[in-house]
Amino acid sequence: MSTNRLEVDGNRLWETLMRSGEIGPGRSTGLNRPALSTADGEMRDQFVDWCKAAGLTMRVDQVGNIFARREGSDNALPPVAMGSHLDTQIAGGKYDGILGVLAGLEVIRTLNDRNITTRRPLEVICWTNEEGARFQPPMMGAGAFAGIHTLDWVLDQRDDDGERFGDELERIGYAGDAKLAGHELDAYFELHIEQGPELEAEGLPVGIVTGGFVAFGRQVQFHGETAHSGPTPMDKRRNALVGAAYLIAAVNDIGWKYHPDARSTTTRIQLWPNKYGILPDWAEVTVDIRHPDRKTAEKMADEVSAAIAEAGEKARVDVEVVKEWEFGCDDFSDDCIDLLRKTAGDLDIPYAEMLSQAGHDAYHVAKVAPTAMIFSPCREGITHNEGEHIEKRDTLPAVNLLMHAVLERANRS
Repeated sequence: MSTNRLEVDGNRLWETLMRSGEIGPGRSTGLNRPALSTADGEMRDQFVDWCKAAGLTMRVDQVGNIFARREGSDNALPPVAMGSHLDTQIAGGKYDGILGVLAGLEVIRTLNDRNITTRRPLEVICWTNEEGARFQPPMMGAGAFAGIHTLDWVLDQRDDDGERFGDELERIGYAGDAKLAGHELDAYFELHIEQGPELEAEGLPVGIVTGGFVAFGRQVQFHGETAHSGPTPMDKRRNALVGAAYLIAAVNDIGWKYHPDARSTTTRIQLWPNKYGILPDWAEVTVDIRHPDRKTAEKMADEVSAAIAEAGEKARVDVEVVKEWEFGCDDFSDDCIDLLRKTAGDLDIPYAEMLSQAGHDAYHVAKVAPTAMIFSPCREGITHNEGEHIEKRDTLPAVNLLMHAVLERANRS
């Protein structure tokens, strides 16, 4: 069979996805598999078993990133990699990130079926803690791989219950000994559901991602004073919740100010003591700001900084930013994007070129290796929701595009 007729086994891919969907079930149809949870460990074990059955050799680095390698004919060359993540949100779907990892595995299985050897080695990567649902910030494993976060800093992060990242990594058996530095990639391709409605609306099976929204995240703490909610005069109150509320409203207003392209919100709030009859003396808010244009995103971030200070002043409380992060991507490889365009044309797969509005491990990997992303449709763009849904017939074109682009890249002179 000629290379341009090579296709993955869609039924096998779907069986693999459905098995993943049984590990860490959510409240209804989705998943609850946050990073380094027991369920995450079980899914990692299943992935490793699948990889070993496919003849891959395993490497786990110091933050738990998993690299499954298929040897090439010239193993002195850096590998061409595919991947994404297997962790989910607390109320997540069955495909966000997971499709990218298991599609990479299916590419390997298909090449095994046909006894096709590539010149360069291939790798399938499972990155640790992409979602940031349990440990913040998101994309932490890929960030450590790219040198954005230090090893010690990552291992010392704690979840809401005070559990330490490094200890939880040990508990589930994925505290690897492979060094973060020095693992060179020839290229990295990440397949992901779109997490938006455009492809479905346009009836297209593939999106070629040319970049990503610029995003700023902040954890902001307000420090006030406990007091009785009844007799305490208004001018004596230092209510941390009120400070947080001022900021929440301001951040929402900033998003509307730059609508329709802007995205801004507060995704969570924590309080203490959070009981009836007493004013909270501590509150923490997580802020998320996004825009496709960097200068506008930075302007929004400056306005949020001003709103943080104003909220503290209006509520008569102290305020501090305890953690900050940034992601976004204008670093995707022109060569890799051109390869996806050419390959889609060769395979007669229609596509749209688009920006990603969500965060992805590929953003960080792009800082250290030539990188590109492929989107496939998801129903109504629903994601980070247990109703997340994809169809096999709509997804396979993107998986086949991934396979052929990786083959071309891995076999080049």
